[in-house]
Amino acid sequence: MPADMTTLAADLAAESAVTRALVAGLGEAGWRTPTPAVGWDIADQIGHLAYFDEAAVRSAVHPDEFRAEVAAAAEGSLDADIIAARYRDRTGAQLLAWFEGARAELLETFVKLDPRQRLPWFGPAMSAASSLTARIMETWAHTQDIADALGVTREPTSRLRHVAHIGIGARAYSYAVRGQALPDTPVRVELTAPDGTPWTWGPADASDRVTGTALDFCLLVTQRRHRDDLALTTEGPAAQEWMAIAQAFAGPPGPGRPPIGET
Repeated sequence: MPADMTTLAADLAAESAVTRALVAGLGEAGWRTPTPAVGWDIADQIGHLAYFDEAAVRSAVHPDEFRAEVAAAAEGSLDADIIAARYRDRTGAQLLAWFEGARAELLETFVKLDPRQRLPWFGPAMSAASSLTARIMETWAHTQDIADALGVTREPTSRLRHVAHIGIGARAYSYAVRGQALPDTPVRVELTAPDGTPWTWGPADASDRVTGTALDFCLLVTQRRHRDDLALTTEGPAAQEWMAIAQAFAGPPGPGRPPIGET
């Protein structure tokens, strides 16, 4: 993946516009629409994005202070549910203004960074390029929850490549966060992009493989769909094990989503 901050920022801005278009016209009752994330409504999803946009800016501008903040955080205080609860007294309009301001500052800050600059985070440290790519992934994933809550189907775009790339790069983290050892076995990932072109990662001769559409892969690694509801093909034990625990986002092991018939 090319590490061009201008291109990444433009893609994040485009993804942000999709998010805004879904929520900008909502009344207050609409903001309180439950999403597939248990206990979260649409307002929580937007507040989550705004909060971690501000955190990403702090990690880039004041990395030492950010590290100290994370180290000093009380047990459980960085839990996403606890953070969401802090901002439930804000109206939808206030949350949207917060998101728009935080996202604008994020874009302005990151477009000026060296893509190779290492930045601290709540999980492993990342390059500035990976951090911005992770914001694309997070925005896409949480907007999926919003779209599902509103009964809207989004058109997949080439920006899914960023989400897939983060998901593949997080294979080791998916194991580490569960206290498991990463297998030595390489996995080949072959995805079909929305325009039909192939996207590939991993050794071409690997016997363990994951194949399918980019959309299905991204829905799985962001834990927005259960793998039984997706048309991904996994070959080999390493590929199957990875897809059972795949997690593109930082934090504790995600609970995932139940099969659609069990919701």
